Amino acid sequence: MLEVAPQLLGCTVTHAGVTIRLTEVEAYDGANDPGSHAFRGQTPRTRVMFGEPGGLYVYFAYGMHWCANLVCGSAGAAAAVLMRAGEVVGGMDLARSRRAGVIDRDLARGPARLTMTLGLDRDQNGIDTTSADSPLVTRAPVRRPSPAAAIVRSGPRVGISGPGGDGATYPWRFWLEGEPTVSVYRPGKVRPPKPAAGPGGS
Repeated sequence: MLEVAPQLLGCTVTHAGVTIRLTEVEAYDGANDPGSHAFRGQTPRTRVMFGEPGGLYVYFAYGMHWCANLVCGSAGAAAAVLMRAGEVVGGMDLARSRRAGVIDRDLARGPARLTMTLGLDRDQNGIDTTSADSPLVTRAPVRRPSPAAAIVRSGPRVGISGPGGDGATYPWRFWLEGEPTVSVYRPGKVRPPKPAAGPGGS
């Protein structure tokens, strides 16, 4: 999982007429990772994460938007890589129509924007991206004759609170240095517990 995540940087992902070059990803390691949805075991929501590598785990976040992960562990391990951000390199007109009024840099700058630009939602949850007829296709980076070495950076994951947000223990966000499409880092916020209802409260 930690080997796969940085290797995905620079790869292209194509779905529904748009292609994105990944510039930022985050790794999640199931039962070994308090920041993972699968930390406490399998649920109907996380079933796909426990499947074969190559599965696509799409989940609804904060009651507002979709995020997409590529499953990369062996069956039962629930390891996955969140596609956090990327650069649109194909289907620009279609991408712009899906994200009307957004500047090109921000079309897929963040996991919710990336899935919206690619046209991903609940219907794609569980698809096998390794299948020959998969609607989502990933391809390795194109190697140029004498490319400048891409510098991969790592650090704490975005928006993760508690132990999983500890950047010293889990520096599992990876990005390409100097890429304008990499999202802005924001630490997770610990939400205070809801106060108990008093007399006459609901």
